Amino acid sequence: MGSVNIASFQSIDIDNFLTLKQVADLLNVTWQTVRNYIKNGELEAIKLSDGRDYRINPVDLHRFIEKKYINKSDRINEGIFELMLNNKNTKNCVLYYKNKLNEKEIIDSIKRVEIIPVKKRHSLEGYLNSVFCGDNVYILKELLTFYKSKVDLVYIDPPFGTNQDFILYDGKTGYSDKITNTEFLEFLRVRLILLRELLSPQGSIYVHIDKKMSHYVKIILDEVFGEKNYINEIIRIKCNPKNFARKAYGNFTDTIFYYAKERDNQIWNDITVPLTKYEIETLFPKVDSNGRRYTTHPLHAPGETKDGPTGGMWQGMYPPEGRHWRYTPDVLDELLKNNLIEWSATGNPRKIIYAKDHKGKKPQDIWEYKDRGKKYSSFPTEKNSEMLEFIIKNSSNKDSIVLDCFAGSFSTLVQAGKLGRKFIGIDCLENAVNIGMKNLNKAGISYNYFTIKE
Repeated sequence: MGSVNIASFQSIDIDNFLTLKQVADLLNVTWQTVRNYIKNGELEAIKLSDGRDYRINPVDLHRFIEKKYINKSDRINEGIFELMLNNKNTKNCVLYYKNKLNEKEIIDSIKRVEIIPVKKRHSLEGYLNSVFCGDNVYILKELLTFYKSKVDLVYIDPPFGTNQDFILYDGKTGYSDKITNTEFLEFLRVRLILLRELLSPQGSIYVHIDKKMSHYVKIILDEVFGEKNYINEIIRIKCNPKNFARKAYGNFTDTIFYYAKERDNQIWNDITVPLTKYEIETLFPKVDSNGRRYTTHPLHAPGETKDGPTGGMWQGMYPPEGRHWRYTPDVLDELLKNNLIEWSATGNPRKIIYAKDHKGKKPQDIWEYKDRGKKYSSFPTEKNSEMLEFIIKNSSNKDSIVLDCFAGSFSTLVQAGKLGRKFIGIDCLENAVNIGMKNLNKAGISYNYFTIKE
């Protein structure tokens, strides 16, 4: 195919692509030779908007080298491959593996399918507040027709590459995770590319993954979304500590990668989280006669004020030398009237701060949202609903579209519906979709149900 115009791929970050000269230096040929490779369709490239210059994806260069410089033992010419891997102009780390497609091939290779309505329960236009049963790769491509750059939040809990089946409590297979190794990485990468195209400029994505594949998935995410759009690696405490007999440290965490479509433009509602019981007892050590926990803060602050009310007398006293009142006398009088000033044994006034008035703390990148366990869950891999609620509150607005294309028991959709967001959910397993629809019905959330015809 040769070259594709950059206008067709507005979401591609070409900062990590190579110039004609860089490729020529790597291959030890002239840049005119590289241009001929492109014109002859041997080397894929992106044509820049000026119509004269090109950029080459390192993945496409790798595939070209495999074909052009293969030796008789079916091994890549090690000198050229090493040059490419050590190229200092490639900012991001890139994974190379067999059968890795370029982005244009991915979009073109996904066939169109027919969307078939099964149940219609509300009148929202298009596919908003809808659930789908089918392979998400086909459905995501269909959704691009309607929702390209319109989805504000994606949360996915994809297969972890565990090579096992997760069984429902009635003995049926609820979730099969048989895709492993590089096949899994390409499976996920294809879907991440489609999800990136669906995300709005203010959108973000949370990718939930386990310790076996997280280090590889991080590289794939950097490649698809750009390293500059990486925000957090969140470590989630998923269960109580374990005491296995194997020679290893117990694992009771998994990982959530948080990326933006455009860094610093993403929705961020700065939601706080409540203090723990221990934090409340530590930060508010005093208890009043009504059993309310509180602490006290000084009513004066550093810096002397010679002119103005905060440097004058209040209640027959001046602020200590070199300091001033934090509040004007009228505000101090109001605090005193409302019993929000405590006097020490030496007559020093301090402002009372009650624990109940604390606005919460800014969340860090270690979260404790333990899963409920089999006894209380409707699906084997169901995630903590409070965690999903927090993610939706913090990274979407009331008019936002929330999407989960590995929806399982529809926990993400239930929380999105409760919070007044529009949602789209996809799962390939009929068992999962049936359970998910029961959960939506139980929560009183209306939805449309679709399947696909390949």
